[in-house]
Amino acid sequence: MAVLLALTAGWTDWRFRRIPNWITVPALLLGIGLNTFVGGWPGARSSLLGAGLGFVLLLPFALARGLGMGDLKLVVALGAILGPQHLIVVLFATILLNAIIAVAMMVQKKRVRQTLRNLGHMLAALLSLHLPGPDLTIDNPELVKVPFGVACALAVILYTASQAWKFS
Repeated sequence: MAVLLALTAGWTDWRFRRIPNWITVPALLLGIGLNTFVGGWPGARSSLLGAGLGFVLLLPFALARGLGMGDLKLVVALGAILGPQHLIVVLFATILLNAIIAVAMMVQKKRVRQTLRNLGHMLAALLSLHLPGPDLTIDNPELVKVPFGVACALAVILYTASQAWKFS
């Protein structure tokens, strides 16, 4: 189920640069429902903890407009499906893959200097406990944006394949 969700969300993020609610909300409810059905109260608890963990970890980035709300809802739904332990691994892999994609896009579009300057401004804003300016958010059409859903889809596929390989 996580792979199907991630593939659908990754494709829509790649194609349309958004992850719609019709993908994430049913997946969240289905994840909670299936985990409850299969695992009883412990399954429900794990599902809710995974969804909550995804929400708590990514909400600050979504509020600062460094990440879209669809990305946040995707991770919450994945947390409901995978549970907190598996979500942490998937998120770590997503961040690594996202960084690799970002570097490749930055080099391809010849934006290395501008990106490094923007990172410096973001770091300064973080250290001074301020939000970065609107020119450094996903709302700025001039910035090169990495589709988070694509990196997340790749991470889910790789994690699922590694788990299947481990059990075979």
